[in-house]
Amino acid sequence: MRVWGSLAVTALLVACTACGSSAPPSPARPSLRIGVDLPLTGHEARASVPALNGIRFFVQTHPVLDGFDVVLVPSDDARDGLPNSKLGASNVGKFIADPSVVAMIGPFDAWVARREIPIANAAGLAMVSPATSNPCLTRDVFIPAPLNPAKTAITCKDAGLPGASELRGGHTNNYFRLTTTDELQGSAAADFAYRKLHVQRAAVISDHEAYGQGLVDSFSGRLTNLGGAVLGHLDLEPGQGDASDFLKRMKGAGAQAIYYGGSSRNGCSIRAAMKSIFPPGEGTPFLGGDGIAQDPTCISSAGENSPGIYATVPIVDAASRPSAARSIHDFKASFGTTAAYGLYTMVAYDATAVLYAALDRAIRDAGGHLPARAKVTAELAQTSGLAGATGTLGFDAAGDTTNRIVTVFEAAGADPRASWKLVDAVDYSTRLPY
Repeated sequence: MRVWGSLAVTALLVACTACGSSAPPSPARPSLRIGVDLPLTGHEARASVPALNGIRFFVQTHPVLDGFDVVLVPSDDARDGLPNSKLGASNVGKFIADPSVVAMIGPFDAWVARREIPIANAAGLAMVSPATSNPCLTRDVFIPAPLNPAKTAITCKDAGLPGASELRGGHTNNYFRLTTTDELQGSAAADFAYRKLHVQRAAVISDHEAYGQGLVDSFSGRLTNLGGAVLGHLDLEPGQGDASDFLKRMKGAGAQAIYYGGSSRNGCSIRAAMKSIFPPGEGTPFLGGDGIAQDPTCISSAGENSPGIYATVPIVDAASRPSAARSIHDFKASFGTTAAYGLYTMVAYDATAVLYAALDRAIRDAGGHLPARAKVTAELAQTSGLAGATGTLGFDAAGDTTNRIVTVFEAAGADPRASWKLVDAVDYSTRLPY
């Protein structure tokens, strides 16, 4: 056996030497580049860095696409700890200036998207966002008439926001997202409160910003349509005054729950104030949107009255889906730390998968060459029925996801470090709540 092995190795070495002397080296593969724009530092890094990890993991496991090496170009759009629209616009400008950048993933925030979309649209650069949920990024209607308590549509202009037609000077949509929109968040909270918590009478508080107003209006409209009632609405300027008097009036009127539209840095102290007025904990639910979901700041502000806080997020919880189990297992084995994985990791992973599928079709149509950006955009618009980790993926004519699932979480207790519990998922994929 030893003699056979020695002869075999010698023959192989001779053959390889001969091959090496006569055959030219294989040419390097061309590369295509994908821009990534996220707030990678500051307050939102706890959610956006795990999202970037999801993008990286997909590329790590699919490094070559149709003969091209795939290269990510990550850019941070945060400054002084907060997402910065001017910096985001600058990042997009750099993507556009590089002809090998065929599309981008991001951004994470609506106000950054409003600045970036017109720039990318003019250049024909496709954008796939794993996180933004403001309706006006894709439509001109902020709240549909059936969800407005006044039964008239609230346009984006009415809400003080530019609508989709204003953002897209080229009149061709280049913006796609895998999150549902905020009016569905508010609706899902109402569905959950009415059907699962048996809340029929609620009071609402908003933070005087468009995001909070939209959540409150859609929650109010949906709860009313279900047969419930909204007993009062307080619009609370951030950092000015408190809600104690309003809460006392609502307790007297018979409110069974409080719905809050806004962010945790402004609102979860309201939950602490409820303790001396309403039955504490789950006895009086406190509901909100993704502005408070899974945020340690919210739990710190609410203190001992943290139990009974419920919050929606406009995405699928991948950890609850059997189809995502293998990808999550492999991701965690690759990245090694618990902090590397987050709520948006698999959504961002799927955003990359969607883009790859569109790029594959565009490259094939271009005869194996680097595709035109406009062709990538056109292929993204055709996405339908794609099997992803978070479900069946596709986009409607506006660029919104057709996988319209809103997830509901409950705070586990007063420990800011404790993981929130998954308690429900409201699926509007086949039927909208309006």
